Amino acid sequence: MSDAGDVLEPRELRAWMAFLAAGHLVDHEIERQLKRDGGLSHPEFEVLVKLRGAEGNRMRMSDLAREVMVSKSRLTYQVTQLERAGFVKRTGCVSDRRSVWAELTDEGAAALARVRPGHRRVVREALIEVLTPEEIDLLGDALGRVASRLRGR
Repeated sequence: MSDAGDVLEPRELRAWMAFLAAGHLVDHEIERQLKRDGGLSHPEFEVLVKLRGAEGNRMRMSDLAREVMVSKSRLTYQVTQLERAGFVKRTGCVSDRRSVWAELTDEGAAALARVRPGHRRVVREALIEVLTPEEIDLLGDALGRVASRLRGR
């Protein structure tokens, strides 16, 4: 027997289904653009973006995994792919022999520069231009609360 709290009301179900559909479709558009413009997957792009924004264009692998919100093993796979492409290099940490740094290479920065204009265009066309400024603020606030709650677990 199902508890009444387990059943989504029609408006809740509508919001959930729209969230799923929009998320999948936007991600698909972004993935296509990144592959076309730079041969990157969306997760690889996120790794490059995080490294580009880090001090010295490098981060410890454990910190990078937290930032891109993937498991350490998944990150290792992504960084290995990026390393093979010449976009990232791994180095040992002098102060902590157990830590490994991932560092953005010049080639990685160039790849990021190639795909970023198209990425921004897709985000604008698929999401931003569809919403009013008020909806953009509401979406940012609402999804920010969801992310904060889940990060706190």
